[in-house]
Amino acid sequence: MKVLVLTGSIGMGKSTTARLFEEAGAAVWDADAAVHTLYQKGGAAVDAVEAAFPGVVVDGAVDRTRLSARLQETPEGFPALEAIVHPLVRADREAFVARAREEGRTVVVLDIPLWFETGADRTGVTAVVVVSAPEAEQRRRVLSRPGMTEARFRQILSRQVPDAEKRVRADVVIDTGRGIPHARDQVALLMDRLTSPSTD
Repeated sequence: MKVLVLTGSIGMGKSTTARLFEEAGAAVWDADAAVHTLYQKGGAAVDAVEAAFPGVVVDGAVDRTRLSARLQETPEGFPALEAIVHPLVRADREAFVARAREEGRTVVVLDIPLWFETGADRTGVTAVVVVSAPEAEQRRRVLSRPGMTEARFRQILSRQVPDAEKRVRADVVIDTGRGIPHARDQVALLMDRLTSPSTD
């Protein structure tokens, strides 16, 4: 079984590319979705997040808008949040990979936005795929999002490894700057290579 890490900076088209991998037959695990589950009512992270950031839990679930606002005010809170969330997310990811292996899946894609930023461990990883696009396109996409501001965009970028460095460290780069059909072709070529008997 081949295990890919799919990563990329904000606005690069990573979520769209993850869907393209799923369309092509890969089993896709989404780190953001895992965090969402942890933050829901009854989620494993709720009590610990409320203890670290009092007032961010509403009706038994972490209010991500409140949590984001708190972190904007006090960025030094990020390490505390990461210490709570990352081990839980890692356990969920490992369980997903184990299930995929039991099911006989050929390719697993781990959609992890902050792969490089969180001390990437390549153990068990076949390749790291970075999704990228020209800076002007990235900026256009991000600033068109509801509620996004220039200041918020700058804060997010300040916490991410620069795109140029990610491209250098990648095994494969998927360019989304030329549209979805082009990205789909790149994904198909990669999937063909990974599922070819010669790659075993």
